[in-house]
Amino acid sequence: MLAKTAIILQSKITCPHCGHHEVEVMPSDACQFFYDCKGCGIVLRPKPGDCCVFCSYGSVPCPPIQADKSCGCG
Repeated sequence: MLAKTAIILQSKITCPHCGHHEVEVMPSDACQFFYDCKGCGIVLRPKPGDCCVFCSYGSVPCPPIQADKSCGCG
């Protein structure tokens, strides 16, 4: 039997504009489309083709993507 991999709920999100990074807890039941950078104040949005800001700018993708499931937010 294969071991089930635990879903990681924390991701370090890095602003592509100023380089500020912050560890944030990802929602497990919804996508996060917007994120206010705590360094420069710019509002981050997902890159084209990504479902959320964590998939675009985080160190860990969102929980549905980690679980190899469709995010369903598109």
